[in-house]
Amino acid sequence: MPYITIATEDELSEAVGLRLVEDILPTFEVANMLRRGGNGYLKRKCLDFNRMALRHPVFLMTDLDDTQCASALINSWFGQVPKNANLIFRVAVREVESWLLADHQGMATLLERGANNITLNPDHLPDPKQYLLRCAKRAPRDVKNDLIRSKGALASQGLGYNSRLCSFVREIWAPEQASQRSDSLRRAVERLREVDQ
Repeated sequence: MPYITIATEDELSEAVGLRLVEDILPTFEVANMLRRGGNGYLKRKCLDFNRMALRHPVFLMTDLDDTQCASALINSWFGQVPKNANLIFRVAVREVESWLLADHQGMATLLERGANNITLNPDHLPDPKQYLLRCAKRAPRDVKNDLIRSKGALASQGLGYNSRLCSFVREIWAPEQASQRSDSLRRAVERLREVDQ
């Protein structure tokens, strides 16, 4: 059985990476899931991941955040170091939440609102996470309580944010459908498909 390693920023990105591998590379077994909270760890270890990809594919995912474009981010991490063909480095534009929002039918199911009320262009949102949180204000109470922070809380989201959205990724999210509305997700799906050839 072939192996793949998934390296991500956080719990939600890890759930997305795992779901993509399960759907697109079902014959692969995940050897490692590596994350340390934020892209600083990924940036420090990117050359190690590149070397690891000599042995088996490595799916490295990060958010674009405020960087101008994905190629600028990749160049700032790798400089002139050539990337191994088995390093699948993909950037969610602007955040992994945009990939979730791209499945507007699934998101409408989660939030119990009409799919036509979910953005058609999630990759163009300046802050997909904040957009999702605004949408969640009219969600059913249990979903709203998980996603939106309590008054006076320091976190930018609710305590159940990751668990609720990770569950959404596992049970509802449709990556193939979402890739039709997110160009950055479409490119990630296409790149993963190349590994299986």
